[in-house]
Amino acid sequence: MLHDEGGSGVPILLLHGLMGRARTWVDQLAWLRGYGHVYTFDAAGHGRPAPAELTTDAFVADLAAATSGIGEPMVVIGHSMGALHGWVFAAEYPERVRALVVEDMAADFTGRTAAHWAAMIEAWPQPFADEASLLEFFGPVAGRYFQRSFDRTPDGYRLHGEIATFRDISEEWGTRAFWPQWRRIRVPTLLIEGEHTITPPGQMRRMADLHPDAEHIVIPEAGHLVHDDQPGRYRAAVQRFLTRVLTAQTAPRG
Repeated sequence: MLHDEGGSGVPILLLHGLMGRARTWVDQLAWLRGYGHVYTFDAAGHGRPAPAELTTDAFVADLAAATSGIGEPMVVIGHSMGALHGWVFAAEYPERVRALVVEDMAADFTGRTAAHWAAMIEAWPQPFADEASLLEFFGPVAGRYFQRSFDRTPDGYRLHGEIATFRDISEEWGTRAFWPQWRRIRVPTLLIEGEHTITPPGQMRRMADLHPDAEHIVIPEAGHLVHDDQPGRYRAAVQRFLTRVLTAQTAPRG
């Protein structure tokens, strides 16, 4: 579940979004190795068994156990679900996180439901015979995301988890807000929002306003998969943040 992607120095942990996988970060690995020792992680329920209770708390406990061997505080970079897990992890284990990147995720989706979304997934024409079929159905950005996430079986590409699991993960977000955990975050944080975001209007801006050391940026022409949709702009923003944070933390004192 925890994959050592190489590099040296400060540990950098990448957390994927809902229905993603560790492999969805493949295009970001090479340049991130220039900043530290990179790890990726397959969340529970994504190609491996889900926790008994599909709560954010259970996923974060699983993450904490899986990364317990990383002895130095980490930079945690998360997308969507991974961003939520990253900041709840930082709230629960503050000594283990030195900085956060939160990509297109907000603290409060209460009142929303995933029922219609789950029904749409049920109607997907699985298996997808080949990569071309995925790209034709989902388009170039989401198609690559799912090509890297899905299980490749003898008859084609299939979902790497249960639709009910993905639905119930998302459903929890409609029943509780994560402002209490967010307000406990004190480490430097970069909030990256796509121009065509899935988050409630203005909420990521409010998250930045509540944080003592947060920067909020909106990436033009980007959808929810900012790091895939606008990789150059995403990279530039994260590189500026890492340079600032890591330089400040390693500067000599006195």
